[in-house]
Amino acid sequence: MPKQRYLALVSDAAQTCGVEEFARQTASRLGNRGAKHVLDGDTLRLKSALDGADAAIINFPVVAWKRKLLQPIAAALVTRLRRKQLAIVLHEWDALDWKRRLVLAPVVMMSSRILFSAPEVAAEYARSRMSALSTGRRGIIPIPPNLALPVALREGALARSLEEQRKAGRFMLGQFGSIYPKKQSTAVLEVAARLLALGHDVGVVFVGSFIRGTDNVERDFYALAEQLGISDRVIVTGYVANAEELFGIFRQIDVFCYLFSEGLTARRASVLAASFSGKPVVVNAPRRHDALNHHRLFQKLIDRGAIRLVETQADVGAMANAVLEAARGGIVPIDAMAEVDTLWNSVIDIIDGNTTDR
Repeated sequence: MPKQRYLALVSDAAQTCGVEEFARQTASRLGNRGAKHVLDGDTLRLKSALDGADAAIINFPVVAWKRKLLQPIAAALVTRLRRKQLAIVLHEWDALDWKRRLVLAPVVMMSSRILFSAPEVAAEYARSRMSALSTGRRGIIPIPPNLALPVALREGALARSLEEQRKAGRFMLGQFGSIYPKKQSTAVLEVAARLLALGHDVGVVFVGSFIRGTDNVERDFYALAEQLGISDRVIVTGYVANAEELFGIFRQIDVFCYLFSEGLTARRASVLAASFSGKPVVVNAPRRHDALNHHRLFQKLIDRGAIRLVETQADVGAMANAVLEAARGGIVPIDAMAEVDTLWNSVIDIIDGNTTDR
């Protein structure tokens, strides 16, 4: 039986988030069975693109959703009217604003398969009223790193500046990914302040950009840095599009640090990407005992010391101590390229419907 052909619906965003990167990489990893189609409201172009596909794939949340309010609904309707399958990937559920879930409702009800980025998201959806109105064909996918791994590194001006600081004895604490309140990126500022209070010359590098929204994310971030007395030690790179330059910056970070409100979940692809830097990643443990059971790569990275777990409810002091311990410890190397390829093979296998979860 021939395998299905897919049309992956993506946005035209120049600065991509993890969800958008997953959507685009999915199309690429499907090879000649996958094609990308920009979600632009052009129904005739979508119909034409669907002629060469058996199923469409939409990832949520959609980038710049307010400007594309009706486009996912229209795309889902066109897909089903053309008698094509519709697979949606939900990367979040409870964390979404209720208005976004409302917009999602018609798409969810039209879908023929629903895939979740983590068991936590699947459980949140199962508890919602929407669950009873949608398909029982569901699955959980292991989310790969949200960027392509480079074959070489490029040291830009920032990487060279960080290298000079490290040579002068400064310890560089880092975090990769977008900066927004629910990620608790400001907790890293508090960890840095604690390390400074302990007598360590510490700098903090946030490799990413602020997510714009109704919250005063950037203002509050810098206000806290000022309050903690570390504003002159904090660097926010902004969006870095080039993987070679990105990993050049990663090389100058001593330890990555994350303190999530919900603990680590398998959908945190930024943690995976940081772990491939060759530097340790300290993060608070998942709340669920089975949170990473479906994600063999996360398990392997934890076993080999690349990802170091602390208690889910760890405070700033515990995180600071764990960061210092991680800096002294070693990491058993892995073949990152091969591991990512294997993970993507699992993702494509699940998209093809070879495994389901109710």
